[in-house]
Amino acid sequence: MRKLIFPAAAATLGTPAMAASGPFFSLGNTDFVVLLAFLLFLAVLVYFKVPGLLGKMLDKRATDIRGELDEARGLREEAQALLASYERKQREVQEQADRIVSQAKSEAELSAAQAKKDLEASIARRMAAAEDQIASAEAAAIRDVRDQAAAVAVAASKDVIAQQMTPDQRAQLVDRSIDEVGAKLH
Repeated sequence: MRKLIFPAAAATLGTPAMAASGPFFSLGNTDFVVLLAFLLFLAVLVYFKVPGLLGKMLDKRATDIRGELDEARGLREEAQALLASYERKQREVQEQADRIVSQAKSEAELSAAQAKKDLEASIARRMAAAEDQIASAEAAAIRDVRDQAAAVAVAASKDVIAQQMTPDQRAQLVDRSIDEVGAKLH
């Protein structure tokens, strides 16, 4: 443990702060040596015009940055103009789409109304045709019933007449019918 403490104490005693305890303008004083080295370094910098070079470099960098900022502003303004143009086009396209949808709806409504009218007309035509068919069928049925009734009546009268007529009356009736037909034909 003592060995560790002694070297640490020796390291603390040999620092530059302990060496600066003599006269200031002596080469043994580290503060003076550091000051001289710093002034010499500054003199070398001034001799080689490093501050002017640094100033020119900083001015050039500032000019470059200013140019980049101007270019960035220009690009930003161009981008904003382009964005506004696209937004305007988007609104125009949206308005056109709305008009197309509106027109399509109105055309669909007109088509639906026309289809409804056409359907009603078709139904009316079919109803009229069906009524005509019903009336025709009804008339045919009435004719059939009349014809059937006439046939039944003729058959019944034939039977009645046949039972009540004598053979002489039949011959006279046939002769009269022949004369009547002959008169009508000539």
